Amino acid sequence: MLLIRPATPDDAALLHAMIRELAEYEHELDQVTISENDLRRDGFGEKPRFRALIAEWDGQTAGYALFFEYYSTWAGRAFYLEDLFVREKFRGRAIGTALLAHVARMAVKEHCRGVHWEVLNRNTKAIEMYRQIGAKFPDQSRRVLLAGDALQRLAKKAS
Repeated sequence: MLLIRPATPDDAALLHAMIRELAEYEHELDQVTISENDLRRDGFGEKPRFRALIAEWDGQTAGYALFFEYYSTWAGRAFYLEDLFVREKFRGRAIGTALLAHVARMAVKEHCRGVHWEVLNRNTKAIEMYRQIGAKFPDQSRRVLLAGDALQRLAKKAS
């Protein structure tokens, strides 16, 4: 039986473990620098920076969705889905779709114009699932990241 519930501060270690599992699945475990304390502070503190849902299957943790609100000057409020992850042994049970449906319901309830996210080109199963639910794949923009030394150098140029 599937249960989807909001994450609580007590789930910080669980979220951290699943974030690491996702990163390992994507062959980028070495990129994870966030800690359980970061997650507890940033998701459950005075000004939460994200929200998360936990999926449980027969009492076992099966996956999670982590998302946050952002604002588009063209469309207004929207959610950005940072992670949608289902543990391998629970795949094929529509848990990812159920998590995404819960995020969509929250977006509609909160008058958001959409939910945005990224998917790796090699994740063909997820891409097919996204197509089946009616998601679009706009290609008119590119992902951009400013981090590390480049971020520090540019920050020093601000007066």
